[in-house]
Amino acid sequence: MTSSAPESTPLADTEADLPTPAADPSPAPGRKRPRPGERRVQILQTLASMLEQPGADRITTAALAARLEVSEAALYRHFASKAQMFEGLIDFIEQSVFSLINQLGEREPDPLQRCRKLVALLLQFGEKNPGMTRVMVGDALVFENDRLQQRMNQFFDKIEAALRQDLREAATIAGTATPTVDAQADASTLTAFCVGRLQRYARSGFRRLPAEGIEHSLVRLLPTAPL
Repeated sequence: MTSSAPESTPLADTEADLPTPAADPSPAPGRKRPRPGERRVQILQTLASMLEQPGADRITTAALAARLEVSEAALYRHFASKAQMFEGLIDFIEQSVFSLINQLGEREPDPLQRCRKLVALLLQFGEKNPGMTRVMVGDALVFENDRLQQRMNQFFDKIEAALRQDLREAATIAGTATPTVDAQADASTLTAFCVGRLQRYARSGFRRLPAEGIEHSLVRLLPTAPL
């Protein structure tokens, strides 16, 4: 059987909703003040940018306000709490990744190919958005509200469910004796692989790319899948 690398998901698609803020967010004389929605996006983009710094300590609202050159009170005009700011980042992660997964489901008829491409797009998303990766693996949430970590746990539960569905379909097509059991075990393994790669990326100071050697890894993890 001839193998080829899984089709890559365009990385540009993963950060279109959070534009880079202007270098000086404070309104200059004669310049219109940003509208509330624009300032909200600006705050989230700056928070994500601060999370991209290797070895960054816990980010305080004071540090975030200083980076934006606004007061802490100005932050709270757009977000009720810092937890709500992190929820904004989690919303972006969920919307971006699951939108890509839905597109994959519409365009790729082969269930094993969908699994391979799902793993690839998740790791590519993390690679392109290092600040978001720290949120995804929980490093940025250690001292924050517990519900934030619960949301990220649910995110990976949904990833595992999507993989399990595709793997069960593939196993049924292949005529295996225990398609449900096999799919559960394989989906759990693939999800753990993704989490591990993203954790390594965050904890290496973003030096160890999560998608490195992905073709070889997927051949090992899904050896019967045609690439």
